[in-house]
Amino acid sequence: MRRLVILAAALALLLSGVTPSARQASSGNVPRLNGRPNMTGLWQSLTTANWDIQDHNAKAGPFFQLGAAGAAPPGQGIVEGNEIPYLPAAAARKKENAANWLKMDPEIKCYFPGVPRATYMPYPFQIVQSDRDILIAYAYASANRLIHMDKHRPAPVDSWMGWSNGTWQGDTLAVDVTGMNGQSWFDRAGNFASENLHVVERYTMNGPNHITYEATIEDPTVFSRPWKISLPLYRRMERNVQMVDFQCVEFAEELIYGHLTKQ
Repeated sequence: MRRLVILAAALALLLSGVTPSARQASSGNVPRLNGRPNMTGLWQSLTTANWDIQDHNAKAGPFFQLGAAGAAPPGQGIVEGNEIPYLPAAAARKKENAANWLKMDPEIKCYFPGVPRATYMPYPFQIVQSDRDILIAYAYASANRLIHMDKHRPAPVDSWMGWSNGTWQGDTLAVDVTGMNGQSWFDRAGNFASENLHVVERYTMNGPNHITYEATIEDPTVFSRPWKISLPLYRRMERNVQMVDFQCVEFAEELIYGHLTKQ
């Protein structure tokens, strides 16, 4: 009974912050732009995948002084089958990454998160869809990428966020991502890939406020076979909601460059 009361109160609070247009959309079909699903809006994942994309227990944080505030939450993974098919040498490196997470995770230094990690970090991201290309802007580190819908071509240079070519497969947006620099991780647990990473994303709207996100991951130098992740994305529904950039560079400057400071 207590859970039902809490749920009812939370639902009432949520509905009080939804604009009339959003309420109307929630009872209708998927919004469309030139016949295609229109994904324009602010979206966010509600998983714990940024800590570990596989099933995981709660874990103490790196500093006991932070208590529970620095601990990693438990969660269900987003890897289908909960298995990442590492080659033997790569599996050893993953363990080394995990043991040295605080020094080696690119997130610690506010580097761009790469694909697919940018999608399930605990920060919102904005999709801006036009009748041609699609822009995705991420709150974390002000990362962004352009999905090229018409003029497909190979990545001109490797980068943190890679190069994205998109196509519509029915009502699903399929995005072929290559050209990543191999320096990003999948999570804080040390899961990683190389510069040979190839990701195929699939965005499918199954309602006006929900997207099913899937990504097939392939890297023959790290994994013995392709593998897949999947998770739901939720539209942010607060009144007058907008994305606020998390510009974290200033918080990492001392960590990165502090040793160069004149004593």
